[in-house]
Order: sequence, then structure tokens, then C-alpha cells
Amino acid sequence: MSQVEREKIIKIPLADTSYIKRKYLDIPYANNSNAQKLDIYLPDEGEGQFPVIVAIHGGAFAIGDKKDIQLNPQLNALKRGYAVVSVNYRLSGEALFPAGIMDLKAAIRWIKANADKYGFNPNKIAAWGGSAGGYYSVMLGATPMIKEFEDLTMGNSEYSCEIQAVVDWFGPTNFLKMDEQLAQAGLGPTDHNDEDSPESRLLGGKITEIPERVEYANPINYITKNMPPIFIQHGDKDHIVPFGQSILLVEKLKEVVGSERFYFETLNGADHADPAFENPENIEKVLNFLDKYLK
Repeated sequence: MSQVEREKIIKIPLADTSYIKRKYLDIPYANNSNAQKLDIYLPDEGEGQFPVIVAIHGGAFAIGDKKDIQLNPQLNALKRGYAVVSVNYRLSGEALFPAGIMDLKAAIRWIKANADKYGFNPNKIAAWGGSAGGYYSVMLGATPMIKEFEDLTMGNSEYSCEIQAVVDWFGPTNFLKMDEQLAQAGLGPTDHNDEDSPESRLLGGKITEIPERVEYANPINYITKNMPPIFIQHGDKDHIVPFGQSILLVEKLKEVVGSERFYFETLNGADHADPAFENPENIEKVLNFLDKYLK
């Protein structure tokens, strides 16, 4: 079964947000696509300024939604006084890279432009996502100065897309290394180099034939000493995004940023999107990290 066929039969359940009293749903942050919408969830009490967690869903760059259960981990932050903004972005079936990162940067600018209206602290914003959402979270942190990843015509051009912290759960980095790393780990399937792989469809061609596009999309190439603090977790039995993808990122962070600005944890025995990431003890670790840099 191909990646495309697999994705067609996947139906990700929606998160239960019925208990959240203050929410504003399906707000457009740009007008290029119906995908460019976000949902806002606020703590039950307080008028702000709330630090903001931008929740970025995964789904092989091709599926997923701002309302699905991938939002559950971030919603835990409401009781800690955070606003949670869950963002949709153009998927690979609609637009090729870098459309998704352009959308997310436009959403960051929108959040800053509307900070007073919703009680956001525009200077305390984190991106948190898993898999493709982890990838985009790292890209947001690493590329605020990369103009070709930003389309200011989407609005709020007077605001920056800079964020203050990143949480990356099992996100890919170097697409051309994924199959090799999976094979070395004895995991798989090793199909990232295929013509219909999520990565090939994101970039618009078989990734082995467009290595320059793979380099262009690799967040590691944009890491500078100005990278915001980043919390990385990856399971060492991940059979989809190999553990080695985070190792490549960590090696670059050690070289450029220094060990005091990033946190890396291996979840021993954990697979892709493993329940271990969402257990209360682990969520507490993530929130403690965010508290350190956003409060």
C-alpha cells in the first residue's frame, strides 16, 4: 500500500474541546486559501497577557487538522495560564514547500497583530508540534530572517514572525537520510525516497532526484546562534521518522547554539507518536520547559 493510499483511509479523531469556556474558532489569518485558519483557546480565567503556544499538527505534510486529537497535549497548557492557538496550513496536496511555513509565519504575525484583542503576550510565543508539526516548529524557530520563507502579502507585514521557544516531537530534518537511518536501525518501511512519499510530495519531486530542494527544506541549514530555546524528544524505536533525524539536529545545535539552549531526551522504546509522549509526567516536563522561557 502506497503512502497516498494509506493516508486516504486514515481518519484522525477530533479533540474534545467542549469543556473549554473561551474559544474562538475558524478565524482566517490570511486569505489565499481556505486552509489558512486558526482556533484560539484561552484559560478560563484572566484577561492576559497570556503566553501563547502555537499548536502545529502533523500528518505527513498531507493530512491532519487543527481540531484533531494531536491538539490534546497542548491543551494541557490552558490550566497553566497559556493561550493555545491551533493553526491549519496548506498541505502538500494543495501547495508545495515552502507554502506551509509561509502560512505558519503569517499566523505568527496575525497573533502578534491581534494580541490586544485576545489577551496574548506577543513577545512570549512558542511553537509545539509532532512529526510534520515538529518539523515546522523547528523551521519557525530557525528561519525568522529567511525572507523567501515569508509572504508578507498575507498580511500584518509590520510584525515579525520571531518566536521565543520550540517544542519538537519526533520531527524530520534531512529527508534524504531517513531511509538510510531506518535501515540502520532495523526499522521501516524504508519508503521516504519513493516518488509518492510524503517528503517527495511536499517538495514536488522524487527527493533523490532533487537534492537541492531537500537542502533548501532542511531546518538544520538555518540554525544560528539566535535559535530560540528548543526542547526535543524522540523515540528510539520510531519506525516512521527515524531517531537519527533528531540526532542530526542536536549535533548542529551543539555546534552552533551551545548545550545550555537546547534540551534533548530519548524516549527509550517509544515509536512514532507513542502514547509515552502524552503521559502526564512527560507533559509536565514540556510545560516546565515552556514556563522557564515564556513566564
